[in-house]
Amino acid sequence: MSLVPNRFLFRVAYPCRYIKRIPTEEGARLLDLPEECRIDNFAAMDDRRNFADVSLAWNELGLALQVEVRGKERLPEGNAARPRASDGVTLWIDTRDARTSHRGSRHCHQFHILPTGGGPDNDEPAFIQAKINRALQDAPLCNPSEVSFRTQRTKTGYIVEVFLPAPVLHGFDPEQSRRLGFYYSVRDAELGEQDLSVGGEFPYWEDPSLWSVLELVR
Repeated sequence: MSLVPNRFLFRVAYPCRYIKRIPTEEGARLLDLPEECRIDNFAAMDDRRNFADVSLAWNELGLALQVEVRGKERLPEGNAARPRASDGVTLWIDTRDARTSHRGSRHCHQFHILPTGGGPDNDEPAFIQAKINRALQDAPLCNPSEVSFRTQRTKTGYIVEVFLPAPVLHGFDPEQSRRLGFYYSVRDAELGEQDLSVGGEFPYWEDPSLWSVLELVR
């Protein structure tokens, strides 16, 4: 096995598709993004197998994330007080794609979306924005009530959908900055961890220089 993961040897600029009619308040789904919005993390290059489909889209109102986890036999587990130790997904966004720095700026955001772990009994979905460790400056923390998100249980897993409105993403300006820095990690106590690129051997959770590029395209 190589000491350096194959996916560490290159950086990918992922196209993020423009979807005009999101979010939607009709039906059970908030987004229901098409297949063309799916992000391929090239896991096979490092002999890894994915258990989640991750999709992203955008429009002038903000940025959308949809994750579907498959292959579970148990219900997801979570605790909003410990989001990185819970089943769910974390998304990192740098609205200015300044990946030359190893430390976060005020344009770098960290969002946790959990299918369970919120509420007084830890059995409700939860959305949490958290500060990035060692950041030079912190992005403004949003009010979770500003963010639309939904979860849905399936036969073998769950779907989480979240729409991050432009005011929540400090510096989000598609007319001036079409390239964003981004990273994701999907965690599951039963299935393991699925990352966009390198795994826990690299500190992607605090180092924006390890993130990839998300290019907003029409």
